Amino acid sequence: MIEKALVNLKIKELNAMQLSALEIAKKGGDFMLLSPTGSGKTLGFLLPVLGLLKPNVAGVQALVIVPSRELALQIEQVFKQMGTGFKANSCYGGHNTRTEKNNLSHPPAVLIGTPGRLAYHIDRGNVETTNIHTLVLDEFDKALEFGFKTEMEFIIGRLKGLKKRILTSATAMDLVPEFTGIKNIAKIDFLQDSPVENVLKLKYLRAAENDKLDLLFSLICSLKNKATLVFCNHREAVERIGDLLAAKGLAHGEFHGGMDQEDRERSLIKFRNGSHRTLITTDLAARGLDIPEIEAVVHYQLPNTLDIFTHRNGRTARMNAEGTAYLMLAAEDHLPEFLTTKPELDTMAENPVLPAQAPWQTLYIGAGKKDKINKMDIVGMLLKIGGLKKEELGLIEVLDNAAYAAVAAPKMQMVLKNIRGEKIKGKKVKMEISH
Repeated sequence: MIEKALVNLKIKELNAMQLSALEIAKKGGDFMLLSPTGSGKTLGFLLPVLGLLKPNVAGVQALVIVPSRELALQIEQVFKQMGTGFKANSCYGGHNTRTEKNNLSHPPAVLIGTPGRLAYHIDRGNVETTNIHTLVLDEFDKALEFGFKTEMEFIIGRLKGLKKRILTSATAMDLVPEFTGIKNIAKIDFLQDSPVENVLKLKYLRAAENDKLDLLFSLICSLKNKATLVFCNHREAVERIGDLLAAKGLAHGEFHGGMDQEDRERSLIKFRNGSHRTLITTDLAARGLDIPEIEAVVHYQLPNTLDIFTHRNGRTARMNAEGTAYLMLAAEDHLPEFLTTKPELDTMAENPVLPAQAPWQTLYIGAGKKDKINKMDIVGMLLKIGGLKKEELGLIEVLDNAAYAAVAAPKMQMVLKNIRGEKIKGKKVKMEISH
């Protein structure tokens, strides 16, 4: 079954970390998987979980606890792409609880969720815990950092039939809290395998004054249309930078914990499909998210620790891809003491030129999985009725109640004209450019 899953995922071979996880899982017992961001930890635990699932057992068999909504959705999507025949569902804050309760009435074999929402469903009896034999605590250190100890303790306390616990982290953990129930744990440690400073080019920029906004604008212009993440320490800074870029006519996305779930999903989708080449974000995007290989990471506000610096840069070093990390210093700032090598000083042109328009625009479709709409329905409509060629249609993502399709930017107006009033699956739905 694992071989079939890899074929469905279009993966030719597993990396050393994933192979080690499979090998140690065969020996039984609990294990901890330590590996850098972007190294493929999701498969590192999903494949061992798959080997433990039994087709003749009803109800939830494996529970995966994650610190963020986006990570829950990503893991669900990966498991479904594996084509195992086992059902998977995710639940998380900001999602309709009634929809989740309906999904849980036909329980999945694998349930993925955030601690608060999982605790909610378990407490109300929406999740039967009797047959749960495997627990995964993914990005466990981040869940503790986010303050989910109480919820995780409650959930684990209700799992009386656990036989296996898998804990993953992108940060070394000296002590595993007692409430996990883990006593003798085998450790797979790949944290030292890809030192960030050896993979990335490191550069720094210094503003003449203490305001770095104009310098950031110049940098993004100089990067042209390279996929770029700009990290801030606070959501207020994300919004302030976003306002400046919008005023200067630079298309971008924003992502932070204070945004509505729908807005966060849309920002990530537009970044993944190339409609936005720059994403301004807090450390919420530093790990665990399904985003493409990044060509540049910008530390607009300096990280406080080496761990945060490493996680941010891990977005650039995903799966051995190379990239550049930029540290932005105001006139009075100093380079972080944790850097072992001094970055190269870079300078910007005085008269920045806006990058060309992104090659894609995103079409919003006001119907999704709950309306029985799938990717092929959208492909058929946009090719046959919209008038697109295959190469003019990019990434399509179908959510519960909406779908998004990347369309070649020069063709968007033609598509909108051709599909005006069109129905999908016999239903008339709203279709427009996603803003």
